[in-house]
Amino acid sequence: MKVSIVGASGYVGGELLRILLGHPNVEIADVTSNSYAGEFVHRVHPNLRGQTSLKFVMSDPQKIAGSCDLIFVSTPHGVSSGFMSQLLETGQKVIDLSADFRLKNPDYYVKWYGWNHKCPELLEKAVYGLPELHRKEIEKAHLVANPGCMAATGILALAPIVKTEFIEKDRIVVDFKVGSSGAGGKPSLSSHHPEHYSVVRPYKPVGHRHTAELEQELSMVAGERVQVAMSAHAVNMVRGILGTCHVFLKNPIMLTDIWRLYRGFYGQEPFIRLVHDKKGVFRYPDPKIVVGSNYCDIGFEIDEYANRIVLLSALDNLMKGAAGTAVQNMNIMCGWDEKLGLTSAGLHPI
Repeated sequence: MKVSIVGASGYVGGELLRILLGHPNVEIADVTSNSYAGEFVHRVHPNLRGQTSLKFVMSDPQKIAGSCDLIFVSTPHGVSSGFMSQLLETGQKVIDLSADFRLKNPDYYVKWYGWNHKCPELLEKAVYGLPELHRKEIEKAHLVANPGCMAATGILALAPIVKTEFIEKDRIVVDFKVGSSGAGGKPSLSSHHPEHYSVVRPYKPVGHRHTAELEQELSMVAGERVQVAMSAHAVNMVRGILGTCHVFLKNPIMLTDIWRLYRGFYGQEPFIRLVHDKKGVFRYPDPKIVVGSNYCDIGFEIDEYANRIVLLSALDNLMKGAAGTAVQNMNIMCGWDEKLGLTSAGLHPI
């Protein structure tokens, strides 16, 4: 099958290329970048030198639609909603890695992103692209909206527990530690090496836009309104996210109950691993262990003193938080084994 990538010069575009070049069922037709049109892909993504002779081309989504069977869109937020209607009219299947179609309520784009949505009529048609929650819908979708990286980290950690009556649904606290690649490849003062090295910087302690995704999806799972208090920190690593989620108990629960609950929810999921060891350094989820992989590691502890459960989740923001999940969605949409191209273990040490 031929696929194209619109907006392939960023970190996520590079990861899509890396995965798809090794995918047994895929041929890459076009990769676009208006900034690097005419340049070899390896000049921007040097790890792909010798892997491909592709060059970037200018972005013309409708023209590209005629040369492939599925399109990945990896443009900045607010861009794809300007051309998505025309693209879907060609009958093309699209996986959008931006935020443009993740939220069902168009008013939330005004509230959380500060702009009016250009084609709100497509929001209900788009499927939120988290396979662990929406696999059946993804199978039949023409437009899949890939989750935000922190949103995916938190949703996967919390979905099984919010479905129960053990916890307070209006008091969930989530703290994320995020690597620098989450900010993209465009340099800024905050990403400048002397300013970012050795940092643990709270950059969005309140009002982070991924809150909207967390609440939307967790409320869907719970069947009632779920409220999330979210904070985000930039830390001294390049890739990876650690989510620390605090939920407060209404009813008593034991560790065996949590094991049973999470195994029941994720027992057949190929990219979810439960991590709760009794010894060693890596007793809990750690972003260092999932870098380069499509796994999300989830762990937990009960705090009897404060009457809470601490849930921990770790994933690679460029893989399970973006490109890896996008390829997993493609596999599902095409009726293939969803693990195709995604079975690599994480790198260790890194």
